[in-house]
Amino acid sequence: MSLRPLSLLEARVLGVLIEKAHTVPDSYPLSLNALAMGCNQKTARDPVLNATDSEVQLTVDALKALHLVFESSGSRVSRYEHNLGRALALPSQSVALLAVLMLRGPQTVSELRANSDRLHRFADLSSVEAFLDELAARSEEKGGPLVLKLARAPGAREPRWAQLLCGPVDAAAFAVSAQSDDFVAASELAALKSHQTALQGEVNELRALVERLYSELGVAR
Repeated sequence: MSLRPLSLLEARVLGVLIEKAHTVPDSYPLSLNALAMGCNQKTARDPVLNATDSEVQLTVDALKALHLVFESSGSRVSRYEHNLGRALALPSQSVALLAVLMLRGPQTVSELRANSDRLHRFADLSSVEAFLDELAARSEEKGGPLVLKLARAPGAREPRWAQLLCGPVDAAAFAVSAQSDDFVAASELAALKSHQTALQGEVNELRALVERLYSELGVAR
């Protein structure tokens, strides 16, 4: 399937639907209000937007026309879900990577692995690279490449990848200035913090489980 370039808000809506399908499955498909809140979220978004409900509704309608979004039936409130994987014949791993790129902008392989952890847990960096390479080598018959590997900027440790669903990318606009090999991009730090937060959440869940087991077994600590 060949697509026209998506607008920034269209990409944001699509990315939010993909993300929330994994992070809040009990609330998915999303209502318009929940979708707008996800689009305007202040964290894990680059750039931060301030879209109105009406703007999000118009965007959803445009994505429905492209068969990238479906409206769920059987509910008093309209709810929406993404259809990117089926529409473009993509595996869930590729959909996860595209969602993170649409939500956060260009990122390195390390950042993508950390930021996509809640959508798909990649075994290692090489597996992330393998799916990115597939997306970059996508044939014109299938609609052409969906990601682009940007040239490594001076001083940067790794090259970054950008999504092409919004059209061609101006690589110069994403250049990163750095003075030494010790340079760490702000986005890389954000990815590490996000990964740390996710790990802390898992530790807290395990602690709660242990406490409950101690209580049920009547074992004193």
